[in-house]
Amino acid sequence: MTLEDRLGLLAELGTRLTDFNNQTVEMAITKAHHENQWFVPENSKKAINAISSEFLQKDKLVRWISEYDVSKVKSKSIGLVLAGNIPMVGFHDLLCTFISGHNAVIKTSSKDDALVKLVLDIMNDIDSEVSQIITTTDRLSNYDAVIATGSNNTAQHFEYYFRKYPKVIRKNRVSVAVLGSEDDNDVFERLGSDVFDYFGLGCRNISKIFVPEDFNLDDLFEAFYPFKDIINHNKYNNNFTYNEAIWLMGQDDFLTNGFIILKEEKSIFSRIASLYYERYNNLSEIKDSIIEQKESIQCVSSNLELDVENINTVSIGGSQCPSLSDYADHVDTMKFLINL
Repeated sequence: MTLEDRLGLLAELGTRLTDFNNQTVEMAITKAHHENQWFVPENSKKAINAISSEFLQKDKLVRWISEYDVSKVKSKSIGLVLAGNIPMVGFHDLLCTFISGHNAVIKTSSKDDALVKLVLDIMNDIDSEVSQIITTTDRLSNYDAVIATGSNNTAQHFEYYFRKYPKVIRKNRVSVAVLGSEDDNDVFERLGSDVFDYFGLGCRNISKIFVPEDFNLDDLFEAFYPFKDIINHNKYNNNFTYNEAIWLMGQDDFLTNGFIILKEEKSIFSRIASLYYERYNNLSEIKDSIIEQKESIQCVSSNLELDVENINTVSIGGSQCPSLSDYADHVDTMKFLINL
């Protein structure tokens, strides 16, 4: 397949994936929910729409790939170990492998199997040659390089297991937001999307906010009200109830509105159904804190001019719509693949 063939296929994939009236797509979304209760159909559709609009538009693909020279790539077999925390979270790695001209051997997550296989089925239907380029497996073998995503503990295992191969190993990351004194209710409501989308399970979900010293947290609770129905999801509710009980027994200070807990903490890793916060006096404090923890931060959501080097900063409300060049863990996946 030529580069032009691959670009055309990906554009067609975007069109077919977003046809939610198509029975094949509908059945895959339903199956994904049955296999993983976190994957409610609304979130699967949200992920598919984001991927289609940001990753699978031909003009965006052409602009992005023009920054790289894939003409001299010698096709190799790339093992992909995909995560499963949110729907189709590993798609970008598949996209990079495919567009660079390599073959992909995919080990899907048991938590996100149905949607990945939907993508592959559609790609193969568009061009049957895909079945020779992309395969799935229960156990990786016969690969030349690896891109693997997992927890910090799993990453240690990956580092050892794949020690003889070129590799990209990704670990736990979260995202943070920095609010300013000029931010208003509209901004806070957009922040709600960054916090609550996908139940807060993604690395681009906001798990910690930095707020001005005199910030009124009640303003957040008011703006978050449109997201109140999230508590009706059984797994989310269980996490909320557990965290509330643990902190009550420990006599910890926290605030809650019945569907999320706000807790003042230095850590940036908050629990599901909770959001940590920290007050600041000047932005220099925040910049220093972000730089110190940059290896654990995926992106920063803020409408302020933070200018933190090597950290992806997005406007509040935009954390869940990364562009093609917003690489996970700030590792240029395309550069890695091209230089193999």
